[in-house]
Amino acid sequence: MIKINDSLISKTSDIAKSSKRKRKNYNFHKKLDDTLQRMLNAMEPDTYFQPHKHENPDKAEVFFVLRGKILIVEFDEKGNIIDYIVLDSKEGNYGVEIPPRTYHTIISLEEGTVAYEVKDGPYNPIDDKNFASWAPKEGDNNAWDYNKKLLHKLKIN
Repeated sequence: MIKINDSLISKTSDIAKSSKRKRKNYNFHKKLDDTLQRMLNAMEPDTYFQPHKHENPDKAEVFFVLRGKILIVEFDEKGNIIDYIVLDSKEGNYGVEIPPRTYHTIISLEEGTVAYEVKDGPYNPIDDKNFASWAPKEGDNNAWDYNKKLLHKLKIN
């Protein structure tokens, strides 16, 4: 039995806070080639996920907020926002399923945010994500500015 409790969530969150990327996964799946990937995804507000989609191979992705708040944004092929949700258990928005071939990004809105993520496997870093050419790459100087523009456009503090 794997227990997902405050201790595990806090430990994973603490690692995310001190990491260069300001996020940390805690994998429950044993191998990268498992057909179902399950993990805690701890993230801080100053991390950046480049918008991406899972295509060829097609993969669905699910997020449930365990602690904190997460903004999930879906885009069309040109980078226009087509849908969004703030996951916040206090507001009754617990999770979201993102279909394959859908551009999306994740923005942590609170310190100590942790999600439970489920994604089709296997994981292969070569073809796991198709990154959007219209968004900054991770590590670019303007990556956080991109997140701020999204938050401003959606009127989210």
